[in-house]
Amino acid sequence: MLAIGFITAMLKTMKKKLIALFLSFVCGVAHADGFKTKAKSAFLIDYDSGVEVFAKNADTLMPPSSMIKLMTLAVLFDELKAGNITMDTRFTVGENADYNRPEWYPASKICLTTGQDISVRDLILGLIVLSGGDASVVVAEQMAGSETQFTAMMEKKARSIGMEQSTFGNASGLPNPNNLMTSRELAILAQHLITDYPDIYPMFATKRFEFKEHKTDWCREWGRTHTVNYNKLLFTMRGADGLKTGHTSDGGYGMVASAKIGDRRLIGVINGFNGKGHDALAAEMKKLLEYGFATTTTKVFYRPGDIVTEIPVWYGRADTVQATVDKNFAITVDKESGIKGVRVLARFDDPVAAPVYAGDKIGELIAEKDGDVLLRAPIVAKNKVTKTQFLGRVIKNIKVMLGGE
Repeated sequence: MLAIGFITAMLKTMKKKLIALFLSFVCGVAHADGFKTKAKSAFLIDYDSGVEVFAKNADTLMPPSSMIKLMTLAVLFDELKAGNITMDTRFTVGENADYNRPEWYPASKICLTTGQDISVRDLILGLIVLSGGDASVVVAEQMAGSETQFTAMMEKKARSIGMEQSTFGNASGLPNPNNLMTSRELAILAQHLITDYPDIYPMFATKRFEFKEHKTDWCREWGRTHTVNYNKLLFTMRGADGLKTGHTSDGGYGMVASAKIGDRRLIGVINGFNGKGHDALAAEMKKLLEYGFATTTTKVFYRPGDIVTEIPVWYGRADTVQATVDKNFAITVDKESGIKGVRVLARFDDPVAAPVYAGDKIGELIAEKDGDVLLRAPIVAKNKVTKTQFLGRVIKNIKVMLGGE
């Protein structure tokens, strides 16, 4: 028997169409002509719904410069999350990360010396705040033996989180023909960093970092004058808390940024911007994010773990199984329009047959307006319900035949 559970969301009056065309969980485009930028590529999404608010050349592969270090960090964060290393673990600096090498003279760096030890915590802060290319080499060589081998780890990680186009030639973002990423995939990476490493992500909001363990007078002087995060958005926009900037002479300026105002978070990406320095880059990103906050709104109906409904179970050791979602069930719409008249339907088989395991798909949620489907997504079992023994099934059958439940 097919059962449909109705949950009605009667909010603000909708006066015009929804911003996005929803396909599965990630949705379509908003006012493409409502924001203008001179950047070659730009992308803006709502963190909770995944809805695209603005896009310009979002799927064009471009050099990411130092924004590639976000992937270097993601691979490192996996090691921390797995417990293989801690923030206090110390890595040894190899000669490829030595500040005397010519590639580091004009590049952003912590200013490291061959043979010295550095903590994982300082490597992370050096990557985030100082955009330390030398730090990325230390991470790569410690974890994979060489930077070349580490790029294979970067690509494997990228594919595992849905980044299908990105390629990597090194861990630092120094010019390399294999360093190519899209703005959309940089946003995917930002979502992953925010969601999967909640205890580490606050480090991206660090405004200043002074490394205390330089080994030469030249590096001590370097460190004294290089302490401020290149991400100037942290200083100019309320709610900004990350993530990373980048710059090369050929590729221009780029930034992956996130800001949270109230309960709502947006993620923005800009690449190929030819403004005058990091301050101009931050101003452009601020305009993009403020555009999103000003013109759109998001309604989160369910988050992972929320109980959508309880579904009867046939031949189960429990009578029902709790249904939840594995991703946020949320929609983003034009703020002027609002979302009055949207309703959410839970569709599932009643009963569902045991055994049921946590994470099994047991139905779907549908958000609709005036008969048009805005969003659909699976509902999954929150808990496990095993199958009854043979005698229990016999008793159940007898009850049904006698007209019982």
